Amino acid sequence: MDFENVGFEIHKQIITLEQVQSLLSELKVLELEPLTGGIRRIDQRVDQVACLASSAKILSIARCHLPGPAKLVRAIYFDKSPTNNWLVSWHQDKTVAVSNRFEADDWRAWSIKAGVWHVQPPISVLQAMVTIRIHLDDTSPANGCLKVIPGSHKQGILGAKEIQDSICPEHLVYCAVSAGDAVIMRPHLLHASEKSMVAAHRRILHFEYSSYCLPEGINWSP
Repeated sequence: MDFENVGFEIHKQIITLEQVQSLLSELKVLELEPLTGGIRRIDQRVDQVACLASSAKILSIARCHLPGPAKLVRAIYFDKSPTNNWLVSWHQDKTVAVSNRFEADDWRAWSIKAGVWHVQPPISVLQAMVTIRIHLDDTSPANGCLKVIPGSHKQGILGAKEIQDSICPEHLVYCAVSAGDAVIMRPHLLHASEKSMVAAHRRILHFEYSSYCLPEGINWSP
């Protein structure tokens, strides 16, 4: 599979099943707020997640798809379950988290989420980013696995109507994977997920990395 053209790929057993179980034993003590499906800045709450996000293996995989050294931009834990079940419509991930607000051309739509500055950067920044979604459960269309439109990242940043015009059911791909596998993707690849139809968890560690050089004094804020 040509990552640059399709915008995603699947890595089998990026972590072992023993690592999966060890992570789940730490993550299961965390309580998600009602009607929310995730926890931001999960690396700051679970040491084992922080170690995984900064491990040589994960960083080397990220580096394969970046023009420079990989730095963690954001870390989120998602848990789609019978009590936290949701669907995500077709969209692009087009915001990043930074330590402070700053002025620069084409950086727009500033907001604060969970006490952290978020902003929509220019397309050149997104092209120097990669997302690694590590699965802690087997996933399939039945429990709301990720679905993507291959090659859609090459269309740049899309508006709502452009997104709808880009959705072709014949072209979508369901990323059904096993626990320990990972989906690697460009953040602005069109993606979505459906509600789970089974009484089971679909837990994922979502890491975003970048090699883009931020202005002096500004850092990524995962």
